[in-house]
Amino acid sequence: MTRTLIQGATIITMDRQGVLPSADILIANDTITEIAPQISADDAVRIDATGCIVIPGLINAHMHTWQTALRGVAANWTLPEYFKKMHAGLATVFEPADLHIATLVGALNQLNCGTTTLADWCHNNRTPAHNDAAVAGLLESGIRAAFFHGTPKPDPKPGETPFWEVPHPRAEVERLMKAHQGRELLSVHAAVLGPHYSTLEVARHDFRMARELGVIASLHQGGGPARTPGGWQVLDREGLLGEQINIVPGHALSDDELARFCELGMSFSAAAESEMSQGHGHPLTGRLRKLGRAPSLGVDLESVLSGDMLTQARVALGIQRSLDNVAHREAHGSIPPTSTITATEALSWVTVEGARMLRQLHRIGTLAPGKQADLVLVRADTLNMRPVHDPVAAVVFQASLANIDSVMVAGQWKKREGRLLGVDLEPKLLALEASGRKIVGALGLH
Repeated sequence: MTRTLIQGATIITMDRQGVLPSADILIANDTITEIAPQISADDAVRIDATGCIVIPGLINAHMHTWQTALRGVAANWTLPEYFKKMHAGLATVFEPADLHIATLVGALNQLNCGTTTLADWCHNNRTPAHNDAAVAGLLESGIRAAFFHGTPKPDPKPGETPFWEVPHPRAEVERLMKAHQGRELLSVHAAVLGPHYSTLEVARHDFRMARELGVIASLHQGGGPARTPGGWQVLDREGLLGEQINIVPGHALSDDELARFCELGMSFSAAAESEMSQGHGHPLTGRLRKLGRAPSLGVDLESVLSGDMLTQARVALGIQRSLDNVAHREAHGSIPPTSTITATEALSWVTVEGARMLRQLHRIGTLAPGKQADLVLVRADTLNMRPVHDPVAAVVFQASLANIDSVMVAGQWKKREGRLLGVDLEPKLLALEASGRKIVGALGLH
């Protein structure tokens, strides 16, 4: 048995123990065994975490990691431009090797930024070889991952069946599940079209498939008119909705639909910065809060913005506070007496709620004895952080990538003292750059 003792840190557990100003964490193999002000463990490897804040590993609940080689390419695109230039354009020239290097480097960057669990929404995978290449990238990175198997979205050629009329390929999901479901750090799920982007028959098929296979069915909702108006009501009547359905980002849902979906236990993932940039509208955060629910958060697109999940928490918090402040001023003619959302709530969106969305809150998302040792050491004795009066506020509002000192996944260090471990980055970055040049060059976007 390997034991690790992290000593002298401020610990934000996001669990019943709350915030401990100076405490230790004892880890045995991949599991947290004790969190206390002072722990004695002579046989453990000791880590001096004085000056650090320890937080649960961040959870990125929604990212199209296959776009890592296209960083910045879509930064100035609205959603219609993105559909045309990405899905009907750049995506069509990806080979399996492009998916592999993009997914690998994207996942490594997530680890570097403090994300220990990545929901990889892969919908540019026209062959089994593309899927295998993407999954191989996740496994090679060492991140905890949920692979959401999707389907490409090209413009149909003459005589072709359009993608919105094609049921999700169940046999391929089953193949991936047989090969990978049950791995410690990888789970397989389905990134389906849903009634907003498919016919009713396709949505029926896909939701039944997910329920029968016991996987999460995640889908996009919003961005233009629905292909199946009234489809949600039909699916609800037929008993196809429930906790296994995850909606991203949820625009165009009525208040009644949203309330019903919350009642059914469905989950919601927002990508606040991406949504605001590409023209979706405001994230669902405030509407969910009124119903006693909360979103998980995702980066969505590194082709548009950075992969840093603390930035996503900060942006989502700022947007909703602004909306709440404006609403209060319009109703009362004054600034609200206090903020509507706390920093702790925002941190829960990128920890607790991500774990809940992935149905893994019993294993990850908080720091507690018995849970997986997925955690981050945030350097807090630095110029941009001192003095730390409120550790949670310091993490959410002051911390940046520069403060992500160490990252652990399942008891294994993936980053220590500011450097990724066991990775020769330069060849991978050169391969990523070559892939990006090839893809954008094929469509003349240089």
